[in-house]
Amino acid sequence: MATAVTNWAGNYTYRATTIHEPKTLDELRAILARAPKIHALGSRHCFNDIADSAELIAVEALDQPIEIDKTARTVTVGAGVLYGTLALALEREQLALHNMASLPHISVGGAVATATHGSGDANGNLATAVSAVELVTSDGDVLHFSRGDDDFPGVVVGLGALGVVTRLTLDVQPTYLVQQQVFEHLPWNLLFDRFDEVMSSADSVSIFTDYGDDIGQLWRKSRVDPEHPRLPLDDFLGATAARQMMHPVPTISPENCTEQLGVAGSWLDRLPHFRMDAVPASGAEIQSEYMVPRRDAVAAIRAIRELAATIFPHLWTSEIRTVAADDLWMSTAYGTDTVCIHFSFRLDPEAVNGLLPIIEATLAPFNARPHWGKVFFLAASDLEPRYERMSDFRRLAARLDQRGAFRNAFLDRHVFEELA
Repeated sequence: MATAVTNWAGNYTYRATTIHEPKTLDELRAILARAPKIHALGSRHCFNDIADSAELIAVEALDQPIEIDKTARTVTVGAGVLYGTLALALEREQLALHNMASLPHISVGGAVATATHGSGDANGNLATAVSAVELVTSDGDVLHFSRGDDDFPGVVVGLGALGVVTRLTLDVQPTYLVQQQVFEHLPWNLLFDRFDEVMSSADSVSIFTDYGDDIGQLWRKSRVDPEHPRLPLDDFLGATAARQMMHPVPTISPENCTEQLGVAGSWLDRLPHFRMDAVPASGAEIQSEYMVPRRDAVAAIRAIRELAATIFPHLWTSEIRTVAADDLWMSTAYGTDTVCIHFSFRLDPEAVNGLLPIIEATLAPFNARPHWGKVFFLAASDLEPRYERMSDFRRLAARLDQRGAFRNAFLDRHVFEELA
């Protein structure tokens, strides 16, 4: 297919004019073997050029059914399947994933490759559920990696640099109910004094803020007992329980958000912030996100709050949440429990491009790692000290993609740049 396409938000237009849509594995192998430069394209929810190249591969058309193994408690799924589609298939079998991202509209392969996350002190990002990967190299070889293999921790969060991931096997668990409550106007001093208590007060906790007089909104998602599915709407640490549905951006209608007000529902209808059957917002935004070690969270948030007057005019909202440490080489939570500081900016690239160097300099003392799928400027020389396995990842990429077919401008800037 020859076409010009943009990402979901409309802030990036892919330079590729050819998008291949192979229907079989053999067709995919042949395309990869003859393409000089090529890259896998997910659901286009990235805000940068990580998934761009001279030619693109869309894997949604591959004939790859969802295969559930109840005995092993795993599901094997095509990389192009959306999380919402997968979640519905699992729920029909009374199974569940350990966590979900804010949007259920993103592809499994793309989310895993960029270490996209949900929230929760005890929850690893979505890539940590992966137990096996099928990958096709630039030579057309089909490789399989399983948890426990030497290369496995380097392959999972692969950034599209190693090959085209076609299938993933994920851990699953029995289905469960979740209750979601929103609280307003938690004081900053209380958050800073009792940060761990606030962020561990539910299975998944998100703060939505514009860095004003108080934090704005606190979203708490808790697993509940099916026999007692609704908890009381009490206030929390001085924050007032919302008595009506809320959107993370207070000026936007909450009609597309998942059910709140303490009404229990299935995990797939509560863990995401937005409903599967709805468009979450206008899409007119640019997202950036930086992950700092949990131990530095309060200092980092304080530092960002000092920039409030500079950031506020360009901000829809900022979300703060936690992710558990993992052992995946290029994961933003590699080796450390992490706090994520996310920004949804208004769709003004010039303004955002001016803000991000200021934000990155502010967070530099905390060795912040940017979300791979969102807009940032940190170069490979900046990120090298923050990823102790980056050199190992480069060697893995050189071995699996010997002709550099999957190298692109993004990877050259942020991963493979020659270091002085």
